[in-house]
Amino acid sequence: MTHRISRRARALAAVVGGAALTVGVASAPASAAAPTVSCTSAKAGLAAKLKTDITAAIANRRGTIAVGLYDRSTKTTCTLRSTTHYDSASTVKVTVLATLLWDAKKHNRYLTTTEQTLAKAMITKSDNDATSKLWRQLGLTKIKGFLSAAGMTQTTPGANGYWGLTQIDVRDEQKLLALVTAKNTVLSDNARAYILKLMGQVISSQRWGTPYGAPSGVAVHVKNGWLQRATHGWRVHSLGTFTGGGHDYQMTVLTQDNSTTSYGINTIQAVAKVVHKDLRAS
Repeated sequence: MTHRISRRARALAAVVGGAALTVGVASAPASAAAPTVSCTSAKAGLAAKLKTDITAAIANRRGTIAVGLYDRSTKTTCTLRSTTHYDSASTVKVTVLATLLWDAKKHNRYLTTTEQTLAKAMITKSDNDATSKLWRQLGLTKIKGFLSAAGMTQTTPGANGYWGLTQIDVRDEQKLLALVTAKNTVLSDNARAYILKLMGQVISSQRWGTPYGAPSGVAVHVKNGWLQRATHGWRVHSLGTFTGGGHDYQMTVLTQDNSTTSYGINTIQAVAKVVHKDLRAS
């Protein structure tokens, strides 16, 4: 399923010669060593296992891949290209919802019925029109205000209404997922529960990516994004949070330079499969 944003973005890329927003998309010089997966864990042997398995999962995959993993239960963290920037595509919709709830809390109000309808369509079906309405309602000042409060200092909202061209990286997306999944002063408990509820109701055709290989009995919350542009091919991303089986973890996988959406999905799922397997065994 290709979102309308991909057509908008292609039109934008054509207008500006395909050079839009390539600043900040880091790529190593040809002479530099490729970035490697880095893992730490409080559980003996787990970091080494994850590093080996994630590295093997992406060894023969083309494109640029960034990975973030954090498991509260074993204090395990893995990163790869954590500060490389990507066009957000629809993953930014979690940020839009978080901003809406953060702003409502500041004004001591509940979401309106219309806002709830738009939010549900935006997250569960990745509806672009609903997202555009909320993006316009909030405006860049409020969106930037939330990003500042959340410590997402490396995220840059897309200009001129092109929310799908927001610049994101793994580090900031992991910060966002951490706010959604643990008590904090930025998002209320009710707001966090609402975000997770909608991420848990994403339609079946959009539940690919980081949930792949998750053990039965584990609660899965996901939001994906996919976008084709004139440069760097398909961006295919997946954000997921997982609780159960003695674990509480979150995963971000961002990819670009994919030849097709399916190729990017398969790359993400190769990573997700080994992560779920290794954590389940720990």
